[in-house]
Amino acid sequence: MFKKIDIPKEAEEIIFMLNRQGYEGYIVGGCVRDILMNRTPHDWDITTSAKPEEVKSMFKKTYDTGIAHGTVTVILNEKHFEITTYRIEGFYEDHRRPKEVAFTKDLSKDLSRRDFTMNAVAYHPKEGFIDPMGGIEDIKKEKIRCVGNPDRRFEEDALRMLRGIRFSSQLNFDIEGNTLSAIKNNSYLISHISSERVREELDKILLSDSVRKFILLYDTGILKYILKEVEECFKTEQNHPHHGDNVGIHTLKSVEAVDKILSLRWTMLLHDIGKPEHKTTDDKGIDHFYGHVEKSVVLAEKIMDRLKFDKKSSKHILQLIKWHDERIEEDKKSIKGVLHKIGEDAFLDLLKVQLADSKAQNPKFYKEKEERLKSLYEIYKEVKQNKECFSLKELAINGEDLIKLGIKKGKTIGETLEYLLEMVIKNPGLNTKEQLLSYGREKMLHSND
Repeated sequence: MFKKIDIPKEAEEIIFMLNRQGYEGYIVGGCVRDILMNRTPHDWDITTSAKPEEVKSMFKKTYDTGIAHGTVTVILNEKHFEITTYRIEGFYEDHRRPKEVAFTKDLSKDLSRRDFTMNAVAYHPKEGFIDPMGGIEDIKKEKIRCVGNPDRRFEEDALRMLRGIRFSSQLNFDIEGNTLSAIKNNSYLISHISSERVREELDKILLSDSVRKFILLYDTGILKYILKEVEECFKTEQNHPHHGDNVGIHTLKSVEAVDKILSLRWTMLLHDIGKPEHKTTDDKGIDHFYGHVEKSVVLAEKIMDRLKFDKKSSKHILQLIKWHDERIEEDKKSIKGVLHKIGEDAFLDLLKVQLADSKAQNPKFYKEKEERLKSLYEIYKEVKQNKECFSLKELAINGEDLIKLGIKKGKTIGETLEYLLEMVIKNPGLNTKEQLLSYGREKMLHSND
């Protein structure tokens, strides 16, 4: 007697349709793994002995997903299910994809080509689990183990090394010894993987529940091939009253401490990457990192270009890195000045970044830093509540008003508005149309002298 599990009725219907036509069909891969871990699968993949054209002939709504590799998507009740023919794979010539695949009628051969045992378990609503690789036992033991020879698995597809570490961080599983050794042996092969795919896996690691498993990238040697700048951080000690960890460990602690928002996690990962090049030690043996912020911005921009970040995300992250070490004074004038320079959203994110940075430093100083950041937030709320001016949109006049005043269109308008805004930030009482027009007129007269 086997344990029956709940799967979507549409998935059952597809499997039973395949069976009625004389073909095998099972759900397989990550969805089975998730069920065994009492997690909710995001996708339901089905494997079958039927060839793609045979699958397409059975269902009304289908489209080709990866027809060369045997994958067809079936749409049933508006739900999409990827159905892939059992296959064996030929020679991998680029350490990523097989040069050719051949279809087979043998499920065990299909399961034996997969990456990890936990992803090589199949399930049928009537037959139960098919587990020739011992994946269920490895899931119980919370182990990530390669199917077959781990060196061969990673030589075939180098991305599997990153996937293994990503699964370790997402599931909080340990990587089995032989599998971990094989990642170390083959770490250099990661250079064959596109920057987009590397970034995709790094994103998932950074958003995982066990983000400290990121250190496996350093331990296995992969990090030096994909983020050399971050690797150097793990080699850089910080002998300083505010720090007890090397730069790399501090970085991971700060990533863990910040909200699970991708831009914030990347900010924390990159915020101190300039430190290794800017380390100095004074005559008391205390380490300093003068100028590291500027260097971090330069290096982070290169990394994000390399990993194909979009411009908007890159700009936001670079701005947060640039400001992460700035001390903002606890007064309205200072806070409104920062709000004007970087914007409201970036200001709120900056408070989160500075708090996470503080949490990852010497706990002796944390309470004081936390209280100061709370104070900044309370002052910000008061500024918002009182609708005090800190950007051009709150200014009592606009460019049209200045044109009517006689100021020529062009950069002079912008410069005058900025000048008036600075005055209002220093003295909120000046934010009336009458007063600002008067100061604008005065500035125009002085400019014409």
